[in-house]
Formats: sequence, structure tokens, C-alpha cells
Amino acid sequence: MSDPRAVGGAPGRETIAVLDFGSQFSQLIARRVRELHVFSELLPFDVPLERLRALKPRGIILSGGPDSVYEPGAPRLDPALFSLGVPVLGLCYGMQLMAHLLGGRVERVPEREYGPSDFDILEASPIFADTPKTQRVWMSHGDSILEPPPGFKAIGRSDNAAIAAMADDRRRLYALQFHPEVSHTEHGRQILAAFLRGICGCGETWRLSSFIEEAVAAVRERVGSDGRVIAGLSGGVDSAVAALLIHRAIGGRLQCLFVDNGLLREAEGDEVVRSFRDGYHLPVRRVDAADAFLAALAGVTDPERKRKEIGRVFVEVFEREAKAAGPVEFLAQGTLYPDLIESTSHKGPSAVIKTHHNVGGLPAAMRLKLVEPLRYLFKDEVRRVGLELGLDRRFVARHPFPGPGLAVRVLGEVTRERCDLLRRADAIYIEELRRADLYDATAQAFVVLLPVKSVGVMGDGRTYENVCALRAVTTDDFMTADWARLPHDFLAKVSSRIVNEVRGINRVVYDVSSKPPATIEWE
Repeated sequence: MSDPRAVGGAPGRETIAVLDFGSQFSQLIARRVRELHVFSELLPFDVPLERLRALKPRGIILSGGPDSVYEPGAPRLDPALFSLGVPVLGLCYGMQLMAHLLGGRVERVPEREYGPSDFDILEASPIFADTPKTQRVWMSHGDSILEPPPGFKAIGRSDNAAIAAMADDRRRLYALQFHPEVSHTEHGRQILAAFLRGICGCGETWRLSSFIEEAVAAVRERVGSDGRVIAGLSGGVDSAVAALLIHRAIGGRLQCLFVDNGLLREAEGDEVVRSFRDGYHLPVRRVDAADAFLAALAGVTDPERKRKEIGRVFVEVFEREAKAAGPVEFLAQGTLYPDLIESTSHKGPSAVIKTHHNVGGLPAAMRLKLVEPLRYLFKDEVRRVGLELGLDRRFVARHPFPGPGLAVRVLGEVTRERCDLLRRADAIYIEELRRADLYDATAQAFVVLLPVKSVGVMGDGRTYENVCALRAVTTDDFMTADWARLPHDFLAKVSSRIVNEVRGINRVVYDVSSKPPATIEWE
């Protein structure tokens, strides 16, 4: 993530660097820091020390991870990091690595500690300011510190860890065996706030209103006084907010293209073009490219290859349309920070889970240069920026829709007929969610068309038709999610409508998987 377009660590901005050692919670750490109004940047664990120095962070947080520090190949960092004079907070694996590199003793424990645990503060410390002496925390570790490094003292213990927190106040080095970033740790937010405010001396400098001003200025600088931009307007909140920001920066030098790829939800094309052309006065041109996308997907069943093919055709269409529109140098995309992180292999669960349409599908030889004003924002931050820019709340609150569209919700081969089946079933599901006032109670809901058929009976005849799955989740951050407990009567109504109204589907199932271990999307 050393892209020259990066905005993190801009001069004058207080920044916390979060080094990712592969924890499933690494992104969550960065988000929690921002929720406390301090800008954070998530970096690979092996980021060069020179880049860290250039970032001038006010503090560094070492994430957890799945490895053991004493195993060959376990992720390491340059011990000189601890001599930068910058406060460091190690969490879980980060704590063990700190102890290991600085002369402590780390060993595997007989019994892994996972889940809620009682934590006792042994000695007052600024990291525990204004928190109770005994508190519930969330543990997840199979190794423990048996001896702290020289200069450190044990400041907390848990049920299965005699040294569950340690500190070297002189060097401002702190470490916790538990995860303060997860909601299961009762006073985790206060602990992180104590690190940011009391130890790192950060103020509340990260505000989305100031981000808008910075983003507009950055777009103007990148595009120049006469550069022109083409923006892909997909109908999702990310591309909409990106377009509104760019329009605020350069006005009429922005041209929005809405590419109908044949993989959209029911009636979505008409709705998007009408809303943004008439409601937000953005220059929008509609391009019908469904045949090209569906031809590229013919016979393709692998999810990664689907994304690559869609990315390839997407760029081809934009290159062609940009040429037809006259001299255009820049392509705008609604790439978000999690897109960058998940498309960059750091190690462990933060390794590539899927190639994002906005990141992984772009060929190296693409003529257009990218403008990505949202590339350092999380999803909830984008929604708030949208509201600040005047985007309608109903639009901002729409459930996320994947960049590759229905291609990753039609499991197996993607055809026009299978997309049509899915479109109709999904429209029924969303309509009933809204009618039952359940849409806003779920963070994301959709239908998946499965690559299997099942036997059924309709009237006096036997059927052999498609199976679809309903998916609905609740989540605060989309990094973890739980399946939504929708009422049985509601599910029965949706199932009945789909089976009766969508010819070609005769069975409906409901997905009761959480993330992790499952992902929200099926592909």
C-alpha cells in the first residue's frame, strides 16, 4: 500500500500506525482508532522503518496474529522500531513479539485461552486510566509471556495468564494479551482512548468534515486545472459519494458513466440514472454493455476468474467510452480502504480473501490514471461523508452491493436467464423486508442462486428446478457479522412468494452462517 496516491500520514495530521500481523481484527483496530477521532493507517508488519519514520506517527499499535513468535517463519519486525521514541501498544501476538524481541520469555501454554476472561489490574498504569480494577476482556491466545523483558513490569493478569499486561513507562511501551478492539472487552474503548490521549498525546483531529475539504483539494491537485475525469457510477453508495466529491472539486470536467453490465438488480439502471441526473445534477451517460460482460462470463465458474473478467471488460468499456467522450485522462473509482487491505497480502486472515473489482481487475497497461478519493475510508465513514454531501439518507442506507454484481450471487456459470431468475427473487425478498420494517434492521440482505436443482411438486406435476438461498446479516463493521434472526412467518412468506412467482425456482433455504468462519457473500 505504498501507492503515491495515498493520503494517509499527510503533513500536520496526527496518525496512528497499525501494523498487521494477520489478525482477523486488524482492520477493526484501525476503525476503533478513527472512531476516537484519530487518523489510523493499517500497514504490513514488515513495513520499512524508513516509511514509518516518514509517516511520523504519534503512536504504533502491533496487531494480533495466528503465529507463534518462536516458530520459523513467524512474522517479525525490526527491533529498532522500539527505539523510535514513539509509544507502542502490542496486542496479543504483538505483545508476545514485543516480549520476544526485547529479551522476555514466551512459551506455549498447556491450555489455550479463548473467549471472555476476568482480568485483574496488578499495578496502576496510564493504559488503564479510569477503568475498574477487575474487568471482562476477550482473550485468544495459545502462548503466554512467562518473563517480561528487562525494564518491563507486569501490570495485569487473567485466569490463565500471570502476565496478561506489561508496561515500560520510561520508553512508553505497553502490551496487552487481550483484544481491546472487540466489543466483548468491556472497557476496550477506554483503554484505547487512554493510549491515544494520555500516552500518545493525540487530540480529536480526525473529522469527516475536514476529510471532505482535504479530499476536494487532493482531487484538484491530482487532476490539475484542465484535467477531465470519467467516473463509474454503479448505483452503490461508494461510487456515488466518490462522484459527488469529484464533482465538488472540478464541476463540469466530470463525466459520469453508468455501465449496465447485465448484472444489476431489478430496475436498478433506470433508478440510478434518474436519481443522479435529475436529483443531484450529475452529468450521467448510460452505456449498455450487458452483452459484452455476459459473453466474457460464458463458461466461467471460478469466482476469482469472474472478478478478473468483469474487471477486464469494465476497463475496456471505460477506455472506449472515454475515447468517445473526448480527451479524458482520469478514471474515478469508489475504492475503499478495506478493498486495498483485503487485496494486499499481509499474512494470515488479512491475506487475499478475494480480489476486489475496484482493485484487482485493472490491467497494468490501462491508459487512464486513477482518482480514488475514498481509498482511505471505511464503509461507515463513506456513508457519513455521503450525508455531509447531501446524499439522500434512504440512498446512503442501502445495503452494500458487490462490484461484480449478480455474477458473485449466481453461483456457477452466469447466464442472462439465471440472472433474471435471481433478480426477480431478490426483488421479492427486499420488497418484503421493507414492507415488514426489517430492511434497516439488517446490514445486508440478498438472494443467492445455487448451482443445484431439486425435485418439487407443483399442482399435479413434478418439477426439477433451481434452489435459492436467502442471506441476511447484522453487523456494525462488516468485518464480523452474525446471521439475522428473521421471523419464521416472514421467511415463510418470502419463500412462498418466490416459489409461486419465480418460474424456475422451487426451493428456498436460509443461510444461518456467521462471519467468521463464513464470509457475507457466498463467492
